[in-house]
Amino acid sequence: MSLNSIEEIASYIVSEGKGILAADESNPTCGKRFDSIGVDSTEKNRRDYRELLFRSSGMKNNIGGVILFDETIRQSSEDGTSLVDLIKDQGALPGIKVDKGLQPLNDSSDEVVTSGLDGLNERCKEYVTLGAKFTKWRAVIKIGNGMPSDECIDANMKALADYAKVVQDNNMVPMVEPEVLMDGSHSIEDCFNASERSLKSLFHHLKESGVNIKGTLLKPSMVTSGSDADVQASIKEVAEKTLECLKANVPADLPGITFLSGGQSDILATAHLDAMNKIGGFSWKLSFSYGRALQAAALKAWMGKYENMFISQDALSHRALMNKLAALGEWDSSLEDQ
Repeated sequence: MSLNSIEEIASYIVSEGKGILAADESNPTCGKRFDSIGVDSTEKNRRDYRELLFRSSGMKNNIGGVILFDETIRQSSEDGTSLVDLIKDQGALPGIKVDKGLQPLNDSSDEVVTSGLDGLNERCKEYVTLGAKFTKWRAVIKIGNGMPSDECIDANMKALADYAKVVQDNNMVPMVEPEVLMDGSHSIEDCFNASERSLKSLFHHLKESGVNIKGTLLKPSMVTSGSDADVQASIKEVAEKTLECLKANVPADLPGITFLSGGQSDILATAHLDAMNKIGGFSWKLSFSYGRALQAAALKAWMGKYENMFISQDALSHRALMNKLAALGEWDSSLEDQ
């Protein structure tokens, strides 16, 4: 793959229905996932699990990029092949999470802002040498009790823009992730408003910072009801509201939007993506950047046992194919039973 420009890299990742496997769980988060199947979260176990994922046959043609954690981008497989090379051999591009997590916005607030700008340029330079082609930075927006505040949105979206500029200066594609959390009992209208305010601010700051939109990917949450809301919006309503919000606030020359699953079940995340692509009427590729919604079935099948490797890989391959079909608007729930 001779992808020289950031525009080519961004377009490749979401070409022909391909999406992104988010495998950038921090060690504590990975520990929680492993606890659910009774497996110790050692460096070797984390490596073995991710190697299993990256060697799955369904990576090829369905996955265009893989987001890694700092530990993983430095690891090699059992036979000595670097995990970065395993990913590239499957026709996908390696990416890296570069933010340093969340800190309180101020002393009196439940809101948070993402840290990690200090030393970012140096980290990016090293990640380029390790093979990274794109990066990810996550901002977190909460709904409820007067949240999100203008201050929170502005601080987080400015940080996303500052990050994106540093990354592009290092010839990598920045993925910008303004996640509006599903947590809470808010309505789909509340989520729409928070999402719209966030996107307006984000693209204002990206323009102000001189970020090349054609060499950028957006990883937003879908516009949904809060996870504890009494009334849950239908698949059709989520698809329509999400598209309405994106069409009003996202520039047409952005190459791709790769949704996060944000706690949705794996089937529901696929169904929502497919419904949007069946509606159509947009210029960007509308695809996926799923963690749990791609991995949950594979993790459960694996259970930390070598002899379960193939059924675990089959589970990942199936979800990768289902989501590719959804990104093309060609998924149907009957395909889940085959």
